[in-house]
Amino acid sequence: MAPHVRTVLGDLHPSQLGRTQTHEHLLIDLIGQMGPRAETPEELARWGEPITLGNYYDVRRHIRLFADNLRLADVDVAIEELGAFSAAGGTTIVDLTTIDLARDPEALRRISRETGVTIVMGTAYYVHDFHPPELAAMAEEEIAEVFVRDLTDGVNGVRAGIIGEIGLAWPHHPDELKVLRAAVRAQLATGAPVSIHPARDPASPLAAIEEVERAGGDPGRTVVGHIDRTLTRFDDIRALAERGCYVEFDLFGQESSYYDLDTRIDMPNDATRIDHLMSLIEAGAGQRLLVSQDICRKSHLRRYGGEGYGHLLTHVVPMMRRKGMSQAEIDQVFVANPARILSIG
Repeated sequence: MAPHVRTVLGDLHPSQLGRTQTHEHLLIDLIGQMGPRAETPEELARWGEPITLGNYYDVRRHIRLFADNLRLADVDVAIEELGAFSAAGGTTIVDLTTIDLARDPEALRRISRETGVTIVMGTAYYVHDFHPPELAAMAEEEIAEVFVRDLTDGVNGVRAGIIGEIGLAWPHHPDELKVLRAAVRAQLATGAPVSIHPARDPASPLAAIEEVERAGGDPGRTVVGHIDRTLTRFDDIRALAERGCYVEFDLFGQESSYYDLDTRIDMPNDATRIDHLMSLIEAGAGQRLLVSQDICRKSHLRRYGGEGYGHLLTHVVPMMRRKGMSQAEIDQVFVANPARILSIG
């Protein structure tokens, strides 16, 4: 079979992808796990507040206090927001919304048609707190069949092109590891790549890759995301890259030092992310680097005061150049590496 990338509008040759962000969400519902996390009546009252200019900072800082921030459900807004991405030269978005986070394949097909942006859809289950009740009783083989069906037959003809994001919490729940092993089964059956959402613990990325290896999977066809909120020591990032997996810095634009989902974590800014990319390129890992923004809340959207899907191309790429990345290195992380990992066949 000739190499191809499976998109929501059909298969493309990998060379057609262009500038690609490999971990985004156009439509998603995060309310199930996130909240309300309120300790006072005043905090509970904020759960129903809409996002305004007056509360935007609180919404951005205290992720789990505002329900309105945790759901992207408007297709017309998604179409509008992708305009800035396309205008900046972006051509492909990988949407990793999982089955249990309100994935909507037909809506993704409409968004792609109306914007001209190529969309690669994922198939996966998120962390244990979001799993549908029936998942606990399903065998690995049954879960793998769900993924294979999404990749080959699709949902009303809309087919997935990547297995992900496979959600892991810490410590890894047995059902999460079962889903990860099922993802490997589906990878072996179809050739599709796997993308992992590691837990918010430095031990999780390496443990996840070791689980992939034990299940017979290929680290070279596996992406470990959210490195920027998981591994803070460069030596740890380099050691993970040396296992052969793709290392994804996918929180560009999220620069607050306060990380509400785990206050032990010091989030880097975009300049530090670029420094890590440049050091990894110097260390010989340039072919295994990916970048994205993981837009998954209203406060990330331009309409609500956020950075929008075009932030990487509009603001970060010029910074990459100023800090010394060559055009070839920039093209590697935006074009060549995504085309390689997303290629099937």
